[in-house]
Amino acid sequence: MAEHEVYFASEAQMRRYKAQKIITQVLLYGFLTIMGLFIVIPFYYMIITSFKSTDAYNLEVQHGQLNLLLTSSNFSFEQYGKVMGKSGDFGTFYLNTIYTAVVSTAFTVVTSVLAAFAFARVNFKGKDLIFTILLGTMMIPGEMMMITNFQTTMALNWKDTFAALIFVHGVSVFYIFYLRQTFQQIPNELFLAAKVDGYGHFAYLWKCMIPIAMPTIVTIMILSLMGAWNAYIWPQLVASGKHPWLFGKNVHDMHLVSNGLMSKFQSTEFASDDPAKVTGSLFATIPLFIFFLIFRKYIMRGVSRSGIKG
Repeated sequence: MAEHEVYFASEAQMRRYKAQKIITQVLLYGFLTIMGLFIVIPFYYMIITSFKSTDAYNLEVQHGQLNLLLTSSNFSFEQYGKVMGKSGDFGTFYLNTIYTAVVSTAFTVVTSVLAAFAFARVNFKGKDLIFTILLGTMMIPGEMMMITNFQTTMALNWKDTFAALIFVHGVSVFYIFYLRQTFQQIPNELFLAAKVDGYGHFAYLWKCMIPIAMPTIVTIMILSLMGAWNAYIWPQLVASGKHPWLFGKNVHDMHLVSNGLMSKFQSTEFASDDPAKVTGSLFATIPLFIFFLIFRKYIMRGVSRSGIKG
């Protein structure tokens, strides 16, 4: 009798456990679904608004409507013509941003790899002190460094040039620290074996350390590219005017996508044209979003696996 009671009790506990597990999963997935809708719906509304004419959008606003569907009466490519047309000058913003993001990312990766390798493997006097000072600079807010960087830019006559956008922030202490931690987890025996085989520092870095630390390096590339693409305050300070002799033009607009949107679409021509502003924001967001979707696995791989442990 006691055995049957234990059996039925355990069976009841199992049913209760399964019911609790199902309820927990339903609540969890319900919460995640609601949070996902909070994120997805604004993007969806941004996309459909970009396909609405200005008159149709203004009519919806006047009647207090929120139309989440595209119909034949409100569908239009009008906003894309405005944004990509001559008045928006959005193509120039794209070229500026792509060039700045790619070159600055490449420069940042090179400086980070070389500095991280020096602090991880090369022995020189004062290495620990210099690295400690560099880490200390991470505690200084970036806004405090902006005045000094701006004065340096003015002294070098880099106003409204790509040099100000690329080289001033081409060194990242955080990326150096992040990559140094990866390099230090690579067994030192590989370095000693490479020296026995006659490899120099650069050959060992290129053929051994960089391939092993590639997930971390790719993560740095992605984060640096995203930061350069989304930058606003610094480009607004040093690249808000025009510069001669760039891209084959006599006078070239130096705005990036971020500050270009703000300057052009806040002008009198687009001041009250909300669909055009939304379309411009969509054009600025989609390339970075697609890039992130393609390479997001490298970010997780770089965070979860930093080199190999010796």
